[in-house]
Amino acid sequence: MKTIGLIGGMSWESTVEYYRIINHHINRRVGKLHSGKIIIYSMDFQVIDELQHRNQWEKLALMMVDAAKCLENAGADLVAICTNTMHRVADEVENNIKIPLVHIADSTARVILDKGFDRVGLLGTKFTMTQDFYKKRLNQLFGIEVIIPEKEDMTFVHRVIYDELVRGQLKDASRQRFNEIIKKLAGNGAQGVILGCTEIPLLVKQEEMKKILFNTTQIHALAAAELALLP
Repeated sequence: MKTIGLIGGMSWESTVEYYRIINHHINRRVGKLHSGKIIIYSMDFQVIDELQHRNQWEKLALMMVDAAKCLENAGADLVAICTNTMHRVADEVENNIKIPLVHIADSTARVILDKGFDRVGLLGTKFTMTQDFYKKRLNQLFGIEVIIPEKEDMTFVHRVIYDELVRGQLKDASRQRFNEIIKKLAGNGAQGVILGCTEIPLLVKQEEMKKILFNTTQIHALAAAELALLP
């Protein structure tokens, strides 16, 4: 079994889910008392948050590269960045390590295509929803068209992520509004909706929605687990 390196803490609320999903999946696949071989580099999210909102992506890239190198030097055979937004600097990370980077957008795209979809909605931070690093990758590499919410809804989603979800606050009123936004995206032609922030699945559940949701936390964690199980 390969050792998985996780760059987490962005926020730790969702990193907990990565740890749980990976270990549960590996135990289910291998049996007995087996669990994942995992090394976690947990970032201080306050620092990440401040740099994101100051648009200091070069500094963030250096931090992510340093974390990935630390995991590589510690014995990780593959690396996963446990957040959608920080894949803004995924190329820099991938170019500075010798081990594979499990890209969250690529993992999600493959599941979308397996469903036969080519037009999906996207919820996430304003960085993920408005910048090209995520949408453009889905479109250019996989032929998937991405629909984002209207400006007012984007502002709401971003605020809830940073003011509530990363703090572990799950409010019914916010859940209801998220569900309404998902219905709007469906009304605009989305065949499914990407929950493109690893905290959103803590709030929004598939069983509450008729539209198919793509839980990037689960998809990404499972992709890393499967890669770790390859010979």
